[in-house]
Amino acid sequence: MKTKSDSTIGANLVDAVNNPLHSSSQDSFAKALEITKAYASSGASTHYSAVTRLFFDLFEMFETGRDPREK
Repeated sequence: MKTKSDSTIGANLVDAVNNPLHSSSQDSFAKALEITKAYASSGASTHYSAVTRLFFDLFEMFETGRDPREK
């Protein structure tokens, strides 16, 4: 179930991708991308969807400061 928070996080993510130099979410995007790249290159992921979900969860964590596992 999508919440308003998910919509806001998604909008921030789209803004970070579309406006990389002017987005207020660029720092969160860069941190999430770096950790996700390390995870994906480690070979620990067993399915591609795990990588995309990890990226979104990390981005959400850096944007909100909340642990995404609390959902």
